[in-house]
Amino acid sequence: MTDFLLELRSEEIPARMQPGARETLARLFAAELAKTGLSAGEIVTYAGPRRLALIAKGLPTATEAVSEEVKGPRASAPLQALEGFLRKTGLTREQLTERDGVLFAITEKPGRATAEVLAEAIPAIVRAFPWPKSMRWGAESASTESMRWVRPLHAIVALFGGEVVPFAIAGITSGNVTRGHRFHAPAEIALTGADTYVEQLRAAKVLVDQDERAAIIRARASALAAEAGLELVEDEGLVAENAGLTEWPVPLLGRFDAAYLDVPPEVIQLTARVNQKYFVCRSADGKLANAFVCTANIEASDGGAKIVEGNAKVLAARLSDARFFYETDRKTRLDDLRPKLEKIVFHEKLGTVADKVERVAKLARWLVEEGIVTEFPSRRREGPGEGSAPGDVARGDVPPPSPPPSGGGELADLAERAAYLAKADLVTGMVGEFPELQGLMGGYYAAAQGEDPRVAEAVRDHYKPVGQGDDVPTAPVTVAVALADKLDTLAQFFSVGLKPTGSKDPFALRRAGLGILELLSRNGLRAHLFRAVNAAMLARIEGPNPAQVDEVMQFLIDRLKVQQREAGVRHDLIDAVFALGGEDDLVRLLARVRALQAFVTTDDGANLLAGYKRAANILKKEGVEGYQGWTAPTYTLEAAEADLIAALDVAEPKAADAVKAEDFEAAMAALASLRAPIDRFFDDVTVNDADPAKRTARLALLARVRAAVHTVADFSRIEG
Repeated sequence: MTDFLLELRSEEIPARMQPGARETLARLFAAELAKTGLSAGEIVTYAGPRRLALIAKGLPTATEAVSEEVKGPRASAPLQALEGFLRKTGLTREQLTERDGVLFAITEKPGRATAEVLAEAIPAIVRAFPWPKSMRWGAESASTESMRWVRPLHAIVALFGGEVVPFAIAGITSGNVTRGHRFHAPAEIALTGADTYVEQLRAAKVLVDQDERAAIIRARASALAAEAGLELVEDEGLVAENAGLTEWPVPLLGRFDAAYLDVPPEVIQLTARVNQKYFVCRSADGKLANAFVCTANIEASDGGAKIVEGNAKVLAARLSDARFFYETDRKTRLDDLRPKLEKIVFHEKLGTVADKVERVAKLARWLVEEGIVTEFPSRRREGPGEGSAPGDVARGDVPPPSPPPSGGGELADLAERAAYLAKADLVTGMVGEFPELQGLMGGYYAAAQGEDPRVAEAVRDHYKPVGQGDDVPTAPVTVAVALADKLDTLAQFFSVGLKPTGSKDPFALRRAGLGILELLSRNGLRAHLFRAVNAAMLARIEGPNPAQVDEVMQFLIDRLKVQQREAGVRHDLIDAVFALGGEDDLVRLLARVRALQAFVTTDDGANLLAGYKRAANILKKEGVEGYQGWTAPTYTLEAAEADLIAALDVAEPKAADAVKAEDFEAAMAALASLRAPIDRFFDDVTVNDADPAKRTARLALLARVRAAVHTVADFSRIEG
């Protein structure tokens, strides 16, 4: 077995493209080998600023001879069919093999030297390489047929064992020569093979292993901060980026003028990170310190003093700009910036950002006035559907929301105020420079102009949660604005037919949907989602189409299934609860699903499910769809029949009362008492009795069992 080394050396490869390039190179290489029956014992890839490398370990020196068999026509087939097959295979009739009356063309392919296979595979890989962005260069670039690469390709190393695999790509001939660090070791290096590649380049001040570079940056940056009595603000993304920018990383600690610490710490960190790729540090009290760590790509003779000095000057200029934006923005009140939002189009079909602000403000107030968002999130919801069983909400006939006479009090006023200010920072200089700071800067500016702290907090955090793992707001004012903002986005885009399709979601509606679910569930908000979506649509449309509201609801249900599946909840149990209709209170729904999941994993639950499905199958076969109520039979009951009726007389009211009280565990326990009577019924009683009266009564009894179970969930939707 022999190892193969491939190095593609070019001008600087963007750091963000390096991880994907490594994966692509390994995938394409394995695919090309597989075409000839070859496979490597292990494939290792490396990426850095100026090179993309692959080492394939344990390759055979040659491919094995293979026999290929192609099935042809039957021996008795017409002459035309036979001639067509002979032309396809290039064989004569005498060279074909006949088995069971069928002709086969069998050809022997001799083995090939692995070096020959590689000499064909590598050019194919390089020419087909799918960089996110690529370029042509040189005189050949005048032709669209010329080769493309991420940056001009300078050299190719291809060594199988210690021998060069010869080929040429766009005038570049493969060889064994590379170069080390641009400044420390610029001379040519004759590589001897895959096993010495990493160490030969290490001697030339190039660390080819991206993980090693990242580890050095991570460890040394933390050590420098600790030596200065500080703590590095960890940033794995920045570690990876610096590792992609350097071949011989040398972290260095520098200082900037402490006067800049008057600027919000997030601004300083973003300025250092985005513009300069610097880490920042915090002091023992947790506050941002006037220190940064940059990563040089050279070991300077002065220990890096000049490098630090130059980087500090550049950072000072950036921070000076940031402070200018911050101080200038604070001279204008957020209220005075709001008219500028009328000039920003939110979407051509949905008006301006100012229009959205108006809708969100009204909806945020409505959420408070309806008692959905309160000072005490755990308080039970009042109004339609309170304590009701599924099915009580008429989904297609939702009246428009009407605020109670009280006007919602202080909380509603604060929510409305925060919503009016929430988007104003979009037209500030700071957010224009750093869009990532939207919301955050608005919070700072709101606090600076003397707004209620709850309003400033809501302005700051109303975009949250913006993704999985993000903080979910819990402050009532913030929750009202965040929920209103996401409901408006979802409802309005759906109302004009702009919904996600397949993998495309240009308006991040899936993220908005998950945000709505997180806000409701984490805060225990008791809301009829159908009413809330309807209210969001009413902000722009008079009398929205109930079908559109249902469409948004189904979208949210689908998001809920995804969210809960990742949390370990079975999707069929969510279906079982939703199938009853009318259950759009997320808190109650999830409580019901959790109780159901716990129940169906018990013996009682599994056996009750089996009994239910047996009853449901009989009813389906007999065409008994609904439940018309219960009338006691007039004939003499069998013992098992009487026992089941008695058990239902006890279990039905218990389950119904427990559901009304939202004690779903108790409801499950009541249903569990039916397990044994149902089993005995099926063992001892003939449902399809010859006596029509008995048959009708027993089918009605099974329908009663089905209806009792449906007080909790539609068990027909449960798998298993």
